[in-house]
Amino acid sequence: MATTIEQPEKTKAEPQLLGLLAEFDDPHALIEASKKVRDAGYSKWDTHTPFPVHGIDEAMGIKWTILPWIVACCGLTGGTIAVGMQYWMNAVDYPFLISGKPLFSIPACIPITFELSVLLSAFGAFLGMLGLNQLPKLYNPMFKSQAFRRVTNDRFFIS
Repeated sequence: MATTIEQPEKTKAEPQLLGLLAEFDDPHALIEASKKVRDAGYSKWDTHTPFPVHGIDEAMGIKWTILPWIVACCGLTGGTIAVGMQYWMNAVDYPFLISGKPLFSIPACIPITFELSVLLSAFGAFLGMLGLNQLPKLYNPMFKSQAFRRVTNDRFFIS
């Protein structure tokens, strides 16, 4: 015996409210509105401008980043690893006495130490920037807004 299953009626999904988008004509209005949004206590919001606007960081209440500390720690880690690695290889693991020279010498370690410090600092800067900026962000619902397309031309937005 066969049973029939009724297909559900296809309905159009109701639009979701994902956020608000405020449009401004000039950067001064954007800065004033940013101060009001910050003072109102909102925490997850951003400004979008066609060019850098001086003073927007203070208006938004953006704090200093920890990225320089991440880069410095990575550089110090690279230098420490480089000196430790060279000490271990030259003085402990395979000591090789040549013409009475010392088994370990700091001046001989400088090139490798510099290179490894720069390498780990670069990795720290790149990965720290991606992590702190929450990148990659492949999709943003604002891209569907027709008004938001003017942000690269002559409009200023708060989202």
